[in-house]
Amino acid sequence: MRIDIISVIPELIQSNFEHSILKRAQNKGLAEIHLHNLHDYSHDPKHHRVDDYPFGGEAGMVMRIEPVDNILTHLKSQRHYDEVIYTSPDGEMFDQKMANSMSMLENIIILCGHYKGIDHRIREHLITREVSVGNFVLTGGELAASIMADAIVRIIPGVISDEQSALSDCFQDDLLSAPVYTRPAEYKGWKVPDILLSGHERKIAEWRLEQSLERTKLLRPDLLKNE
Repeated sequence: MRIDIISVIPELIQSNFEHSILKRAQNKGLAEIHLHNLHDYSHDPKHHRVDDYPFGGEAGMVMRIEPVDNILTHLKSQRHYDEVIYTSPDGEMFDQKMANSMSMLENIIILCGHYKGIDHRIREHLITREVSVGNFVLTGGELAASIMADAIVRIIPGVISDEQSALSDCFQDDLLSAPVYTRPAEYKGWKVPDILLSGHERKIAEWRLEQSLERTKLLRPDLLKNE
């Protein structure tokens, strides 16, 4: 899978893809993540500007359509892209199901919003999907793009050594994960539940499901509405 991320400040998230699971995925050849600086595609020879004042006099600056169109045209001339995604607070809410679906795509582009926003013609003519990571506003879409890339890549088969680990993550079944424990079995009088030490796989599985349901009802009852 290939993910191209377009940003006005790609350095903000570069290190996120140079360590841990995302680095491992790239080293294994299971994923490619490429960061692109939008300024490199500006036709302004002196300042490489990618923003300008909005028509109508509103406060703030707006990302211009020309450099965005330039880089998208360049990338699309090299390969087909399944999605061109814009990170936007008013887009579809990103969740585990969307991550699962996107992990099966071959090539995607993520355009990081910045400034006051982007020229609306980009959204009308150049973007295939708008995605939000939450009901809040960030300085730019770089963190949102990093979150999306991490969630998508980690569930590609072979990225995580123990694939069952990814399948048992929170939200895979619209449930929160059951509590997990490790050694020592007792610490300061705080004990690991006996069932986890029993070695009885069926009963442990039943306990984990019960715990997942209880935690979801208590902490995220909204998830159960999806059932």
